[in-house]
Amino acid sequence: MQRIAYQEVYETLLEILLRLGFSVERAQLCARLFTDASCDGVYSHGVHRFPRFRQMIESGVVDVHAEPMLAAQLGAVERWDGKCGPGNLNAFACMDRAIALSRQYGVGCVALANTNHWMRGGSYGWQAAEAGAIGICWTNTMPNLPPWGATEPRLGNNPLVLAVPRASGHIVLDMAMSQFSYGTLEAYRITNEELPVNGGFDAGGELTRDAAAIEASGRPLPIGYWKGSGLALLLDMLAALLSGGLATREIARDSYQETRLSQIFVAFDLPAIDQAQLRNEIVNNIVTFTHGTNPGETVRYPGEQTLKTRLENRRHGIPIAADVWAQITSASSAS
Repeated sequence: MQRIAYQEVYETLLEILLRLGFSVERAQLCARLFTDASCDGVYSHGVHRFPRFRQMIESGVVDVHAEPMLAAQLGAVERWDGKCGPGNLNAFACMDRAIALSRQYGVGCVALANTNHWMRGGSYGWQAAEAGAIGICWTNTMPNLPPWGATEPRLGNNPLVLAVPRASGHIVLDMAMSQFSYGTLEAYRITNEELPVNGGFDAGGELTRDAAAIEASGRPLPIGYWKGSGLALLLDMLAALLSGGLATREIARDSYQETRLSQIFVAFDLPAIDQAQLRNEIVNNIVTFTHGTNPGETVRYPGEQTLKTRLENRRHGIPIAADVWAQITSASSAS
């Protein structure tokens, strides 16, 4: 890993996106979303995923000119068609729309069909929290998670994001339905590190901390065993029902061409519900209680480490694998 200054990373990605045909405004947002993901420590779904994103553009899976289009509206609930546009831009636009609907109705829900991988799902939780709204969003994926009790992938690891705004640090949970996302497994495999806890099964059906063995078997462990399996199923079902889009069973199992996903974005307008002082008091009291008072405890709320990592990477540069950065910069010079 080498550290690259935030601005250099952003400008390098921006240059490539402009040459790929993005408008200036869309290229700026797309480059920022990738850079911010890595700056926040989510390296597997930030800059490290950019070469794959470029490949999907060049193969025609991602249409850089496509923008999401309103398909149906029923009060605070809307359906949108992503037109196979850039997944992170579609997701950002739909969370923005959900926030706008919440300003009008107290709650807003946007169901998005026909979109691409949204990269770091937590980006849209932070987006909602920065706007002062509670945010909830999730996506289905290709089949990459066996149901509990089975060995063949029939579910998606269907990431779920929940976010609560807080003046002294937003609370943002970003989690897949597998104990470790495939991006995280890839990162552990590349660095040849052992997972901190069992993350799935090896080819012999034994639980293991070996990321490479889990990737090879295709059997990551659902969070909470059967509970995570059930939650993955319901998240997929809700995404397909509300958006009118594809369910996991209809999505091609191809990590480089995963497309036409279904996603949900929900926002609650907190200012319309309670006064700021009361809201902060409720959240702060919960955080204080959770942190506990015993010396040596390392309990953190979701998003707390993200804020520390963001500050460190802004100061010292974003850690990026040398081979990934070389691939990106060579593509930039060749564009």
